[in-house]
Amino acid sequence: MKSEKEKMLSGELYSAFDEQLSADRKKARMLLHRLNYLDYGNESATSGILKELMPDAGEELWIEPPFYCDYGYNIITGKNVYFNFNCVLLNVMEIRIGSNVLFGPGVHIYTATHPIDAQERKKGLESAKPVTIGDDCWIGGGAIINPGLCIGNRCVIGSGAVVTKSVPDDTIVVGNPAKPVEKRDS
Repeated sequence: MKSEKEKMLSGELYSAFDEQLSADRKKARMLLHRLNYLDYGNESATSGILKELMPDAGEELWIEPPFYCDYGYNIITGKNVYFNFNCVLLNVMEIRIGSNVLFGPGVHIYTATHPIDAQERKKGLESAKPVTIGDDCWIGGGAIINPGLCIGNRCVIGSGAVVTKSVPDDTIVVGNPAKPVEKRDS
């Protein structure tokens, strides 16, 4: 029988109140507290916290605190990734980010989702869908990226955009819901 964590990581319905998942979130919150409020400015401490929180992050990861996430270990980045202030990553499932990606302030990325049916929601179960962001992207401030989406390489997501559909390579999207305004040649 699968554990709740195994169900979570495979995209099945699971209980977030599971003891192991609660412990994982608590560990992430303690690390985030240190990152956001205690050790900021101490490069070696910050580096150690990020390695523990996001062990699969690439080189030259820079996060401006405050930064928030559920678990941390489901965030995988390439090299040279920058998060501006106040980003929120609900990383119940994997969030995979390419290299040379910039996030404006207040960007939210969601993998967590809940059943549409009210009776199912009452059971307290949830699920998730992964998010992938390609190389050389710029995600504007206040943008929201919803579960299960893929943002292609060299994309620009306009400030305040709510991304509800995957975005092909070399595309600029803006608005709510986000719509393409330009397709560029790579």
